[in-house]
Formats: sequence, structure tokens, C-alpha cells
Amino acid sequence: MKAVHFGAGNIGRGFIGLLLSQAGYEVCFVDVNEELVSELKARGEYPVTLASEGQETTVVKGITALNSASEPEAAARAVAEADLVTTAVGVNILKFIAGTIAEGLKLRLQGESAPLHIIACENAIGGSTQLKERVYGKLDDETKQKADQRVAFPDAAVDRIVPLQQHEDRLKVVVEPFYEWAVDRSQMFEGYTPVEGIHYVDRLEPYIERKLFTVNTGHCSAAYVGFLKGYETIQDAMKDDEVAAHVRAVLEETGAALVHKHGFNSAEHGAYIDTILERFRNPALTDEVSRVGRSPIRKLSPGDRLVSPAMLAFESGLPYKSLAKSMAAALLFDVPEDPESVELQASVRDIGVSDTASQYTGMAGEHPIMGELMEQYEALKAETEAGRS
Repeated sequence: MKAVHFGAGNIGRGFIGLLLSQAGYEVCFVDVNEELVSELKARGEYPVTLASEGQETTVVKGITALNSASEPEAAARAVAEADLVTTAVGVNILKFIAGTIAEGLKLRLQGESAPLHIIACENAIGGSTQLKERVYGKLDDETKQKADQRVAFPDAAVDRIVPLQQHEDRLKVVVEPFYEWAVDRSQMFEGYTPVEGIHYVDRLEPYIERKLFTVNTGHCSAAYVGFLKGYETIQDAMKDDEVAAHVRAVLEETGAALVHKHGFNSAEHGAYIDTILERFRNPALTDEVSRVGRSPIRKLSPGDRLVSPAMLAFESGLPYKSLAKSMAAALLFDVPEDPESVELQASVRDIGVSDTASQYTGMAGEHPIMGELMEQYEALKAETEAGRS
């Protein structure tokens, strides 16, 4: 069986590519990084090491790679011939790979072909649905009709911490032992071939929101508050009792909202929160605050990991104070190497923090969450300035 995976970065190699290979697929990575593609082609394998006490290493073999920029026809042909297509490129990059996938589907749908599932493994709600919209925007009506019958885009929820890393072997990846990959089987064709390692579910939204509002919300909360305290890694930040207490408080707020909305068992969700906090503390991982906190504008957007659970809590009559504090800390995330951080800080200087917060969160200035956010912002700013003096 052949799988085409878009995105040969650490997550692509250390999570999706690894699982697909272990499930028996020959994996073809598609990327635009020529050095990475060339090395994958030349070696046909790469090592993945678990960030655990035993540091177990698996060598992923039988893989190849294509550069969709310099080999567009070959990349499209690979899609046309694939048994499965997956992505891990970042939701903002889906628009750039849609053309290659569309060209592949045009070739595939010219004749008889088996049903194809295309799964976007991104940190976003409805990632595959978003990809489908991008791809369909590049197809004519006749091809769309054929695709409706033979191509499916099931949404997925993925969870595995893969930190920024540098190794002498540039193909090596270190990943945490924990992972979860859930796929909405209600969006798949009957008779699909299950992939070992994927958890197929009938309703995906609870899994997506549980992951996004616990792992991602907690992770960025640790990053933003940790940054203000001068920590360089999440692991160091989580050793600070104040940071750890804040992250737990955030996850108790999102947890209450999730239990209220989806009917999760409170005790089971509490145990899930404990597991997530231990993952953040994993001493075998070194995850930089600057990486986890990067792109604060995206993380502050209305449908993302901070505003969305805060709005859910507000609408459910539940607390959101700690979430507002994380938003406030995000507005103080000042990292010159991060373009979104630079844009955010420029906006604060130009139009003020209140208008900036409203602009990027989508919340009106008079909204109660905004009132709490501004109160937390002033407190954090004063505390940070006092710490520097």
C-alpha cells in the first residue's frame, strides 16, 4: 500500500510517517525543502527516538520523497496512484498544497480508481474540510462530481508533542511516547481499510475540542506566562509553581466547559488533564517557549485555543478568568524573530492594547471577557515591569 504524506518536517516524519510505515504503507513524503527531500530520497530511511527513559529508536524504512515545487508532475502522479493521502503542513499551508492534490485527483479520476481518503492532520477544527474546499476550488464541475463519489476528506484530531530540535543527523526526530490520532469514520467510504494506530470515531468534535482546548490551550498558556517569567523551555516553566498552577487553572476552566458541552465524565477528564500536565513536564523533552508560543495572532483568533474555550465557558455560565490571563500574556509575547509577535506589538503601540485585543480576538470591547482580559493585562504588565526594575 502506498501513502503520500505532505510535509516532511518533524511531525510528518516523527508521527504520521512513522505510524503509516508501521501500519505497512510505503510512504512518499512531499515537501518543498530540497535538502530534506534529497536526503530522504538518498537514504530511504530515518530514525525516530522516543523521549522516554529507554530512548527507544525505530528506523523508518522504505520511504521516498518528492519536491512539489521542482517535481510538480511527479507529485501529482503520486497522489493519483496513492492508497491514502495525509498532510501535516500547518493549516495556513493547506492552500499551497491544494493545487498539487487537485492535479493528482484530475489524473486519478480520468479512469476507474479505488476510493481515496485524504486526511489533513493539522491543529485545527475541520482541517480536512478546509483542505477539501481549497482543492475543490481548483477543480471543474465534472471533476468535482467524480470526486464526490470517489474521494473523501475525513476530519481528524492529532496529538503528539514534537519539539523543535537539531541533531547531527538532520533526519532524526525525537517525539514523546504519547500520541492520539482520531479520524471521523462517518466521513469515510464503507469498506475502508483501517490503519493500525488510528482511532476511528463516529463524532469527532468532542475529540478535537478536548485535544485543542487541553493540550494546545495548556501548552500555549505555559509558553506565554513562562515567557513573561523569563523561561526558555516549557519544562523549566512548568517547574515554577506559579506557572504550573496557572496552567492547571486554565485546564480546569476548559475542562468544565468541555464536560458541560460534550458530557465527558468529570473524573475521567480530570485524569486526562493530569496526563497532559505530566506530558508538559517530561524531562526528556526540551520544548522552547518561543516555539510553543509562536504565531500569537493565530492563537488569539476567534476559533482557536484561547478565545473559543473562553467563549464556550462564558456562554455556559462558567469561569474564564485564567483563560483571559493567558490571552493577556499572549498580547505581551514579544519575540522579534516571530513575525506575528512583531505585528501584534506594533498594533499595541499604534492603536492600543484594547483595540488590538478586539481586532484579533473578534470580541467587542465591552464584552465581559474583554474586561477581564484588560484587567489581567495591566496586572501582568505591571508585574513584568517590576521584575525588570
